[in-house]
Amino acid sequence: MMKANKIVLAILALGTVGTVGSINLASADEFLVGVQIPLTGPLARVGLGTQEGIRVAAEVFNKTNGKHTIKLITVDDESAPAKAVAAVEKLASQNVVAITGGYASNNISPASDAAGKLGLAYVTSGGVDDGLVNAGRKNFFRINNTQGYQKALVGLLTDLNVKSVSIIYSTKDATHGLAADVEKTLAAKGVKVVTHAFDPLITDFKPIINKVKLRDRSEFIVMVGYENDYVGILRAARVLKPSIKGVAGVWSLATPKMAADFPDLMPNVYGTAVLPFPVQFSTEEGKRFADGYKALLNKDPDYLGQFGYVQSMLLFEAIARAADKGTLKKGGVIDEMRKTDRQTLIGRVQFDARGDNPNFTQRMGQHQGKKVELVWPKESATAKPVYPGLPW
Repeated sequence: MMKANKIVLAILALGTVGTVGSINLASADEFLVGVQIPLTGPLARVGLGTQEGIRVAAEVFNKTNGKHTIKLITVDDESAPAKAVAAVEKLASQNVVAITGGYASNNISPASDAAGKLGLAYVTSGGVDDGLVNAGRKNFFRINNTQGYQKALVGLLTDLNVKSVSIIYSTKDATHGLAADVEKTLAAKGVKVVTHAFDPLITDFKPIINKVKLRDRSEFIVMVGYENDYVGILRAARVLKPSIKGVAGVWSLATPKMAADFPDLMPNVYGTAVLPFPVQFSTEEGKRFADGYKALLNKDPDYLGQFGYVQSMLLFEAIARAADKGTLKKGGVIDEMRKTDRQTLIGRVQFDARGDNPNFTQRMGQHQGKKVELVWPKESATAKPVYPGLPW
């Protein structure tokens, strides 16, 4: 057995755990799927949330497919690029037929390259840097992208009639790219925009917030980063109290987990969200997802789990189709992923020649009381935005 601090190995079907030795005993219609995901390190929270949805997808698929079953082998990439590559290589050595997971574009890029060299399809919702789909990867697929997040942020600010914005963003590829897109689009609309880049290792955001307060004097702060960044920025803003009217961020912010862990920082904060919380599903697939989540994890799903579910269910379905056609060992999973075109819990998903989903558009949620309400676009809103509205 491998060192516990390097790998988390779990074979999950109906929430059960197996051993490496049991892998070779899998029946002909049972397929091993690798999950490369951060379960420790700075991205652990989002990794764990995405993993929940992946597990539910396996549970639902195994109960509904009727012919094929999926077992998951999960390896912790520890939120590090080199460990992500090692995770993919380890999964390949265990004879997985494809890989789902990944979080943060700088981890996903080398991991998906490693998967490509091994002939494995790689699907994710954790990387929105356009470099991922512009690099010519034939095995790479993602269900979301920068454009969908950019539309949501700009749409919200436009509807709120915001005239000036300070964008505080991480210099990582995905966050830098999104910040640049938002800045360009807002500036074209006549909005005054000031940007502040920060190193991903920064922990003290007070100098940046002080610039926003004394120099920018913007109406609104947009945060483009990850969970730890949001917490640091909001804590600094709570101390210095710049004269702003609202704060918005992107992924991993409008979640019940953030509200539970940081109740003093989240009130009235906006973030991207596919569905409100608590959620209600009207479709049969949505009900299966929610029921499966409750049964397996004893809680309601959030959008991270929803993304993990969608990306993985599409992969499992592609595996099943390739198996039925006898093309599983001939690149069939990649071919079948390219043929994907169906309605999902996040809307219609197709994959273009680059592996991108051209239909993706996010929504904006806002922490209101103990709920996450959808406030943009209007046709999807469950509540009106609280604006001006701040956590302090």
